[in-house]
Amino acid sequence: QLQASGGGLVQAGGSLRLSCAGSGRTFGSYDAAWFRQAPGEEREFVAAVSRSGGSTYSDSVKDRFTISRDSAKNTVYLQMNSLKPEDTAVYYCAAARLVLSVRRASGYDYWGQGTLVTVSS
Repeated sequence: QLQASGGGLVQAGGSLRLSCAGSGRTFGSYDAAWFRQAPGEEREFVAAVSRSGGSTYSDSVKDRFTISRDSAKNTVYLQMNSLKPEDTAVYYCAAARLVLSVRRASGYDYWGQGTLVTVSS
C-alpha cells in the first residue's frame, strides 16, 4: 500500500516536497515513480527512480524536480522547485517489482491515492 502526501497550494516559483510511504513491503526493492493528472487530461509520467537509485525525468520537469528515495524510511520523495501553473495536477506515486518502461503507467502494479498540487500564477 502506498500513501502519498505533501500536496498543497503554492505560488508560481515556489517549492513543495511530496512523499510516498510504502507499507507492507520493502519499498527499497521496488522501482517507483510519480505521475500526475490534470483535470481533463491523461495521466502523465513525471519522474522515476529505480531500485538502484537511477532516475528518469520527463522533459517538462527536468532540472526543476528531483526524485529520491530513503530505503530506511520506506519512502520516495519528489522535490518540486520553480513550480509553474501548468504543474497543477493530482500527483500519484506508483511502484512495481520491475518496470520495463518507466514512463508507462501500465507498468506499475501499486498506486497511491494521489495528492493535489495547485500552483497559482
